[in-house]
Amino acid sequence: MRIRVRRTGGFAGIERTAEVDTSAVPDAGEWHTLAGMVLEEGESGGRGVPDGFSYEITIGDATVRCADPRLTDAQRALITRVLKEGA
Repeated sequence: MRIRVRRTGGFAGIERTAEVDTSAVPDAGEWHTLAGMVLEEGESGGRGVPDGFSYEITIGDATVRCADPRLTDAQRALITRVLKEGA
């Protein structure tokens, strides 16, 4: 499974993208559980705040859009993990 995170916005407006292929990681089960939670929750409601980050999380063929500060715990965990490990 491929998980891609695209972060836009912020004060500087710099876009950042990272991707992880879970078939190449030893803890794929954890990734799949977290990804499933994000897909189940769907998009978090409302727009973000001025100069805040907006995210596009693509898991396989599905895409979820969300923004700070209205991220769910699962969204925040997956975003952080992908941006850290998929850099």
